[in-house]
Amino acid sequence: MFTNMSVRSLLRLSGCIFREANAVSSALSAEPLTCSTALLSGPNLRCGSFALQPQVRHYARAAKKSVAGMFLHLSDLTPTMLKLDYATVPLAQTYKEKLELKKELLISKVQRDKNDRNSEEVRVAMLTARICNFQDHLQIHPKDKANKRRMLMAIDKRKKILKKLRLIRYDAFEKVCEQLGITYTFPPEYYRRVTRRWLAKKAFCLKVFKEVQKQKAEEKNKMKQNKVTKDANIAKAQ
Repeated sequence: MFTNMSVRSLLRLSGCIFREANAVSSALSAEPLTCSTALLSGPNLRCGSFALQPQVRHYARAAKKSVAGMFLHLSDLTPTMLKLDYATVPLAQTYKEKLELKKELLISKVQRDKNDRNSEEVRVAMLTARICNFQDHLQIHPKDKANKRRMLMAIDKRKKILKKLRLIRYDAFEKVCEQLGITYTFPPEYYRRVTRRWLAKKAFCLKVFKEVQKQKAEEKNKMKQNKVTKDANIAKAQ
């Protein structure tokens, strides 16, 4: 009995010693952490006086949109319009300077003379250049709500100017729409927000109108028949 107990105790001691030896060897192979890295790396596994590094997690990054396949309104500027000293160098000019060139190009198509900077045609051209700039920006950053709001405000302002220009000078209005590639859509004469209550009321009014028209038609037919019978009776009496 004593021999069995002694054998069991020896096996347990040998197993514990083997586990401690493995832990110490793995701790020696790992690089010890300093105080700063231990604080920044979060919870550490310690074995004696050595600290084991936690597992590093590599998260996936969001994929960026490629601008190569997008149509940008500033890409149609010819190299002759750029600065002569930097025409051959790519990205030599800033985006702001390219936008000014695009604005001047659109203004030159519709202005009345060289000194015209405040007419309706020129204001429409300047707003068109600004709207195109916002469209290019929103293609790359579709979640930019502030610039989307500014673009819609510029579109509404351009609509008002075009409406006024159409009433005053129709030939200039047609020229501006043709040169700048603007499609003018006429606003609806009457607009009302569609609700369930309004739809139910409209359906009821149409039903009542049809019933009234039907009753009027029946009354007209009765009056015609009465007139015909009266004429027939008068003819018989004569």
